[in-house]
Amino acid sequence: MDFSLNEEQTAIRETCRDFAEQEIKPRAEEMDRAGEFPYDIVRKMGELGLLGLPFPEEYGGAGADFLSYCIAIEEISRGDVSVGITMEAHTSLGASPFYLFGSKRQKEEYLVPLASGEKLWAFGLTEPGAGSDSGGTQTRAVLRDGYWHINGSKAFITNAGTDMTGGVTITAVTGRRPDNRNEITNIIVPRDTPGYIIGTAYKKMGWKASDTRPLTFDDCTVPEGDILGKRGDGFKQFMQILDAGRVAIAALSVGLAQACLDEALAYAKERKQFGRSISTFQAIQFKLADMDTEIELARLMYYKAAWLHMQGKPYTREASIAKLFASETAKRAADQAVQIHGGYGFMDEYPVSRYWRSVKINEIGEGTSEVQRMLIAKLLGC
Repeated sequence: MDFSLNEEQTAIRETCRDFAEQEIKPRAEEMDRAGEFPYDIVRKMGELGLLGLPFPEEYGGAGADFLSYCIAIEEISRGDVSVGITMEAHTSLGASPFYLFGSKRQKEEYLVPLASGEKLWAFGLTEPGAGSDSGGTQTRAVLRDGYWHINGSKAFITNAGTDMTGGVTITAVTGRRPDNRNEITNIIVPRDTPGYIIGTAYKKMGWKASDTRPLTFDDCTVPEGDILGKRGDGFKQFMQILDAGRVAIAALSVGLAQACLDEALAYAKERKQFGRSISTFQAIQFKLADMDTEIELARLMYYKAAWLHMQGKPYTREASIAKLFASETAKRAADQAVQIHGGYGFMDEYPVSRYWRSVKINEIGEGTSEVQRMLIAKLLGC
């Protein structure tokens, strides 16, 4: 059993760490305050090949392995989680469906500009009335005269309304299955399609520099062939997409948790009480030691899930464990980082305040902690 990273993985980690330290972290506070999408940073990430890491070079990608991609997510999120989620949602949810299920034409038309970072793409699964119950999709698509006529709405969609956004792939009910359940199909909707209405950006507690919006489809029409894979395969497809996405969210959570530890440790060494640094007090040392221990365990868990994915082995259980444990580790790390800072931790001038506000969504997005526990229990045979 070898836990060392290979040369390529190490190089990607160092490149992303340097980029995060030099380009992202110095601007994180201002991006959070302004709530503006960092176009220049995202475009630089595209130029570095970070937005197409796990895709083959023939489609504009970097040809890196899945673990390398997750490591990149961790390091970018360590600089700022808003940028990390922009990268993760674009790659795992926006571009990956084209690579996994798209035809050769669709890959050439859509995946190439996405992998190169020329455009961003969104994935529309969540709806106002369909969150954890992802099979409860209400958006409908009716096939008439060679076109899908789409009506419905989506909620909390990342990368849905930037100037770089090329469109969205949505889940829609396209009929009934033999077992009388909804037939769900993934449909490609380019941004300039009539009836594709982009809503106003949400005001959020965290992830303020990322783009999150509702979408509405008012008799939006796309050609019959603009679906991913076979008609009716949508549910099976997005479950596969979410498995890989959860590993990436685990990596994102580890990056945020590591940032919490970085700030807490630096502050503890600098802050003096009773004539000495608070890092010399056992109460503080135990907090830091617990943070470091949990972060390392969370990192190893997402490494394992990513490795299983790369080997073509089942990894649904490991993806859920990684996402669950890493997101809750990040929450505990943010809480302890604020506690170590004391009253200063409550002030927005310190990064840990931003971390604490941003961490909660990690337990909700791409499957809540409750859903992960349900999946793990199901796989235990409960």
